[in-house]
Amino acid sequence: MPARILIIEENPANLELVRYLLTARGHEVLGAVDGQKGVAAALVEHPDLIITDLQMPVLDGYRVLKQLREEPSMNGLPIIVVTAFSMPEDKTRVMTAGFSGYMSKPIVPKKFGQEIELFLPHGLRKQGDDG
Repeated sequence: MPARILIIEENPANLELVRYLLTARGHEVLGAVDGQKGVAAALVEHPDLIITDLQMPVLDGYRVLKQLREEPSMNGLPIIVVTAFSMPEDKTRVMTAGFSGYMSKPIVPKKFGQEIELFLPHGLRKQGDDG
């Protein structure tokens, strides 16, 4: 069963790469180009997972997390950060803030889909280990 995954990423090339990789695994992918549009899309679309960058216009990833965690309908929704901030203290800051997971850029296309699917309920993961 495919998952509905929302990607919040201001860089069009990064957004399209992640969309391609997850679509290739059979998932439905929604996109937003800034944090404010991402929050609005999440509240309307109710995705199974959100992948967000940290540094974005309008609302950064931390403010996206804060707004979504304040919404009862988003309770338990996994929100993953994929960011160029890759120092050990960056990961600590992300996880302390309450994100469900952290991945640093650049992503490794061959492994990305499998790594993201670890945050999905078992029934929404692609069967097998290809991709």
